[in-house]
Amino acid sequence: MERDRNLMRDILLTLALILAIDAVVVGVFALLAYPWLTFVHAPIAAVVGTTAAPVARWLVVFLPVLALFVWAQLRFTRQELLADVPAGDATRDTHPDLHARFVRLCKQADMQPPDLAVVDRDVPNSFAVGGVTNATVVVSEGLRDALSDDELDAVLAHELAHVKNRDATVMTLASFLPALVSDDRKILNVDGGANLLVWFVLTFVLYLLASPSLPGALFSVSSVVGFVTLVAISVLGGGIILGVLTAPVVLLSRRLSESREFVADRAGAVLVGDPSALVTALEKLSDRGFELPDTDARTHYTGVDGLCFLPYGLDDTDASTDEDTFTVETRSHPPTHERVANLRALVDEL
Repeated sequence: MERDRNLMRDILLTLALILAIDAVVVGVFALLAYPWLTFVHAPIAAVVGTTAAPVARWLVVFLPVLALFVWAQLRFTRQELLADVPAGDATRDTHPDLHARFVRLCKQADMQPPDLAVVDRDVPNSFAVGGVTNATVVVSEGLRDALSDDELDAVLAHELAHVKNRDATVMTLASFLPALVSDDRKILNVDGGANLLVWFVLTFVLYLLASPSLPGALFSVSSVVGFVTLVAISVLGGGIILGVLTAPVVLLSRRLSESREFVADRAGAVLVGDPSALVTALEKLSDRGFELPDTDARTHYTGVDGLCFLPYGLDDTDASTDEDTFTVETRSHPPTHERVANLRALVDEL
């Protein structure tokens, strides 16, 4: 019991540090955006006074940027992850046995049933993803075929523990900065003429906003040079700061991810009342019959792989990783033998 409290304390502390770094990032970007809002200084000074105007002007930038930052993180929680997997809804009509099992476990956990989906893949695995108000548990057909009833209950209970603990939302908050650096979600995708047009219009609008603080007349050489310099300082400064602050987030996120797997294992085992069922499921799925990729799946995976019950994902092919692609991975699964050892200790404890 004391160990569980220490683990939850470590998780909350890690999350608090990540959110603090997020706040610093937002504050720095608000500071970088400060020169673009010269035109609001006079109206703000008229309302709050000259002394308080600089701080108020910074807040005018900080609060919208903070709202945008939170929205962007939550935007890529559920729908972007589910887009990686062609899963179909599992309802009472399409999958009566699985649906009934799922609803029963939700009642035992005293929670509203999240959405349930099934992906037509032979690889036995599952994952949970969710936002602020909704969540989805996805299981593969291979998982249903590979496990006994008790083992399937235990794995579903593990995923429900992730949902109940808001793990999907937490891990999205933790992984957004690294995803922004590596752009593995194509957040900054500029492919196609339409997006290029958007960037052109945005550049023009930024130039107009910055014009009061630029030297020379509008569209003069000195004004354009000043604008390019301001953009370069903002982009390079923001990139450097983002990279520096992403490093501790990566370490903290990986630690958080590992801790939350242990918590979900324990909560799922307690929910079904049989930790040994989850032990046998882990052992059976870890030694699943087809060849593992050469790369250590615990330290290198993309998309939903890091959210899965076991981190080999849902692909039945060993897709080679593009060596030219830069990614920053924040999720990490603890070794299966450590998860099994913790569950065996729970068996002795119960």
